[in-house]
Amino acid sequence: MIAHSIKHDALKGGYEYGLSRREVLLGGASALTMGALMVAASAESSNTNASRSHHSGEASMNTVTTKDGLSIFYKDWGVGQPIVFSHGWPLSADDWDAQLMFFLNNGFRVIAHDRRGHGRSTQTADGHDMDHYADDLATLTAHLNLRNAIHVGHSTGGGEVARYIARHGESRVAKAVLISSVPPIMVKTAANPGGLPKAVFDGFQAQVAANRAQFYRDLAAGPFYGFNRSGAKVYEGVIQNWWRQGMMGGIKAHYDGIVAFSQTDFTPDLRKISVPTLVMQGNDDQIVPYEDASVLTAKIVKNATLKIYQGFPHGMATTQAETINADLLAFIKS
Repeated sequence: MIAHSIKHDALKGGYEYGLSRREVLLGGASALTMGALMVAASAESSNTNASRSHHSGEASMNTVTTKDGLSIFYKDWGVGQPIVFSHGWPLSADDWDAQLMFFLNNGFRVIAHDRRGHGRSTQTADGHDMDHYADDLATLTAHLNLRNAIHVGHSTGGGEVARYIARHGESRVAKAVLISSVPPIMVKTAANPGGLPKAVFDGFQAQVAANRAQFYRDLAAGPFYGFNRSGAKVYEGVIQNWWRQGMMGGIKAHYDGIVAFSQTDFTPDLRKISVPTLVMQGNDDQIVPYEDASVLTAKIVKNATLKIYQGFPHGMATTQAETINADLLAFIKS
């Protein structure tokens, strides 16, 4: 359209000044070439600016397509050694705000995605199980060609990290961190007598199906962050942000996800992890009992370091971010 306009104006102007048809046509051809060059230069400038924006660490909207055609949203900021964050149920990449900013400012490249059915990713009805979660993470790491990455998972995200490493190997992984995570297995079984009865998780599903908006509000305002404890400092913004993230996702993903995080046995996955692994949890975690989770996990993983925090809740990466971030940084640099 730009080139056409330039050519039309050149022809018109040429005739007005008495130039020959051949001269006018040659002028029009030159103008057409110039117009094309201008368009190409503009496109090149846009591509250069986009590339510069990505590598300078500015936030950008990115998605990757999974093998079954879903769109997975992710954040990819900064340069340096990559740290990949896998969030808990039923949240999103936004739950890692305190970690993303801290490690970005400490010279790392930070990546966090919204799990399928969660946040800004596709609200599919299918594939809400640990194999799909791990495969989606593998698709993201391959898409970004991540190497020597540290994988950090919270709660359900810890299960995702364990399954990812077991299923896709450690060739791209330098270290792993499991924070308040669901492995080895949450539900009570003959092999796991310290687990929670299946009726607890059936109740979670019933509340999600009946009125997840109220259930999410009550969970965030109560046991998730320990705000139900006597003397606890309650942050209303944190509660609202948890609720916001939960309600962004799809109810089917959240409903099915309860089975995925509670009934998956990660014991075989943990045995396949050989990279240095930090296992972190508070002893006042009211969501995932620490003695049946982190304590057992650290015994199974070959190269694990266990840190139990006195009085910290399930959501300690948010409420005690300063302590957790400092310990994460020390582990990564060790």
